[in-house]
Amino acid sequence: MVYMRVQAQQNSAQKTTLTLATLYGSNVSYYGQVTNEKLPYILANATIRFPIGFYLSAGSYKLLNYGPGLSETDIGGGFDYDFNDRFTTGVAYTRSFFPANSPLLQASNENNVNLSAGYTWNWLESSLSADYAFGEQEDVFLSLSHSKEIDIGYLFNEKNSLSLEPAIELSAGTRHFYTTYIIEKGKRDQAKGIIQKPNPPGNPNSSTTTTIASNNFDLLSYNFKLPLSFSRANYIAEISYQLSILGPKAEAELKRQQSLFGLAFYYQL
Repeated sequence: MVYMRVQAQQNSAQKTTLTLATLYGSNVSYYGQVTNEKLPYILANATIRFPIGFYLSAGSYKLLNYGPGLSETDIGGGFDYDFNDRFTTGVAYTRSFFPANSPLLQASNENNVNLSAGYTWNWLESSLSADYAFGEQEDVFLSLSHSKEIDIGYLFNEKNSLSLEPAIELSAGTRHFYTTYIIEKGKRDQAKGIIQKPNPPGNPNSSTTTTIASNNFDLLSYNFKLPLSFSRANYIAEISYQLSILGPKAEAELKRQQSLFGLAFYYQL
């Protein structure tokens, strides 16, 4: 799941706004977890936000190296409430639609309910997000992040500005979704004629896979993010880098460390 960083412009709280977004990502990340199979993608999204804080959104993903057609479609809505200039909260629901035998880690959790809270300190911003993902499986996730927006200055003129927002995020959760992913991966491998053969006894090159109980609530990943944004009155262009390092109890099928690159463009009406 990719959470978009849609930024409202000045005075948008007093009017209804429509934000259109297009993103490219070098690989799909699910709470910092990335499969050994690289899955670059593009995403198109539209979000309409009303002055009372209620919003609706819809988007579609296309994996660039995985067959024809859309790879995921999302629709959802939510409500954000600002208690004051420092403390904000939000609740959201997203329904996702996946094709059969999807290679995405999150394909068994078609529904997601998110609760979030954010606080702006004098020198950084902190946010806490809780997700309940359910469908074929059920999982709970918790993410804590700290970020700092750094204003680099104007580019070309005072209407254009550059900014950095380095962030560190810790994600924890359960792993029921992984059971379905392994089953579906086995079906895909079998359809491709790939046969998984066990290592013969006594083979010094054999490896042992440790099974992690999916009911355990464990640290999933450490994520370090560095987005660079170029903004104007009604649009934002962004290039980003993310380094994800998995927790100590990650499954063998997932990459232990992964660098992710992204490009994004947001336009607000």
